Amino acid sequence: MKIKSAIAILLVLTAGAQSSVQTTENTPNIRISSVKPFATGERLVYSISYGLLTAGEAIISVDNIQQRQGKNIAHMVGIGYSKGMFEWFFRVRDRYETYYDIDNLEPIEFIRDVDEGGYIIKHHILFDPKTNTAVDILLDKNKVFQLEERTQDIFSAFYYARFTDIKSLTPGAVIQIPVFLDHEMFKFQIRYIGEETIKSKFGKINCLKFKPIVQKGRVFKEKDTMTIWVSNDDNKVPVLIKTELLVGSLKAELIQYEGLKNKSILP
Repeated sequence: MKIKSAIAILLVLTAGAQSSVQTTENTPNIRISSVKPFATGERLVYSISYGLLTAGEAIISVDNIQQRQGKNIAHMVGIGYSKGMFEWFFRVRDRYETYYDIDNLEPIEFIRDVDEGGYIIKHHILFDPKTNTAVDILLDKNKVFQLEERTQDIFSAFYYARFTDIKSLTPGAVIQIPVFLDHEMFKFQIRYIGEETIKSKFGKINCLKFKPIVQKGRVFKEKDTMTIWVSNDDNKVPVLIKTELLVGSLKAELIQYEGLKNKSILP
């Protein structure tokens, strides 16, 4: 399995969403929690392993909150890189940036700069929430992409999902988020399973359990092969991600954190 999939799964929790399938299951409108789940200074570090081997590391942080045209805009940065033996045969250096209106929960600007084994992708997207449009200034400033209301970029979707009021969901409900990626629209869908206590580097943690709905056969063995465990508190921090692939298995585990906004169940 290429390391780029490991990095993508952790950075945006939506590697499977890139091949998501439409569903007619219970998809309630997301209710937004009144408690903000993050603040400036939050920094999450994950170790990514492929089978028994350490494959890479990813760091996700909220660097600052700035003012733009009277709006509170948070600057989030996600970086991912390969480690150890994987540096020799599939070197990865990924960087994602999102400038996010934290009051209206809308991305304003998105930067993607990735080098995955020599496969390079560079995008610089400017969003206009008023018209639900976007342009990629590295592609063609005159080419305008039409978006759905409250569309997220692939990185901001990670933060938007954390605003979900879990108390409004029942097990089996499917959260659906419109996402703009690689100049196309798709629906990221993730099913809420319920609560579960898991073992982690920090001891036993009570978590909320989710399963993204992915497409069987391209990368994943089954459509519900990926599982995400999120801390059952107002921070909603991803603690562990596991998935079975067509070849091998992948795990992303929280190993370090700082700057959490709310009272946490993490020690």
